Amino acid sequence: MADSSFDVVSKVDKMEAENALNQAAKEIEQRYDFKGADASVAFSGDDVLIKANSEERAKAVLDVLQSKAIKRNISLKSLDAGDPYPSGKEYRIEVKFKNGIEQDVAKKIGAFLRANAPKTVKSQIQGDELRVSSKSRDDLQNTIQLLKGEEFDVPLQYINFR
Repeated sequence: MADSSFDVVSKVDKMEAENALNQAAKEIEQRYDFKGADASVAFSGDDVLIKANSEERAKAVLDVLQSKAIKRNISLKSLDAGDPYPSGKEYRIEVKFKNGIEQDVAKKIGAFLRANAPKTVKSQIQGDELRVSSKSRDDLQNTIQLLKGEEFDVPLQYINFR
């Protein structure tokens, strides 16, 4: 019998990110406390650029974006927000969406699995993913539960269970 496997990934759904951004932009447009603050949030390539006329307003816009992301089931671990910096008469914050598992985090997950998962479970790093395999499907399901109970630096999803 061939080994069963699943992939551990960390990805942000692009459509959900767009929806969260659009909802945040709509709320910023309508909220009274943002009137006259020249506050905006928009995509700048794959990143998000937040603009406002003061540092506090820029942080408030970031807070709105984070709350909308949570409602769209996007983990805050996958948002990498920089510090506000002045640019002319406005303050800006650059927010990046993290996609993929970095090499050192993948190594931590692999070490965690070697220490805590059943002995039949093997893991290997494949680019920005981690493939976990075993002869026993039950061991793989137990491994997923084990990973869900542990905190890592990135949000994890489990795909391609076969």
